[in-house]
Amino acid sequence: MFKLISEPQADSLTIYIDGQPCQVPAGISIAAAVLLHNALPSRTTPVSGAPRAPFCMMGVCFDCLMEIDGQPNQRACQMIVAEGMHINRQLAAGRKPA
Repeated sequence: MFKLISEPQADSLTIYIDGQPCQVPAGISIAAAVLLHNALPSRTTPVSGAPRAPFCMMGVCFDCLMEIDGQPNQRACQMIVAEGMHINRQLAAGRKPA
């Protein structure tokens, strides 16, 4: 469904999507990494539980909300991957850790 147009020039790094290690090119957005690894849906809606995935890739639609390093409701399309990041699908509204 989603693939890189050309081989990445940058180094790769390891992130964790739902606890699974994934190798991704450095410098891409978290949303792009999620799409690259077909980790869909990236979230579900709070009211109906409908599945959602990154859509606009520029921070307008909020369909890419995910839990990133323990913080819910983060726009995955607006954040660049970093070594060791923990990214989880967000179910419903997401809750801040107590």
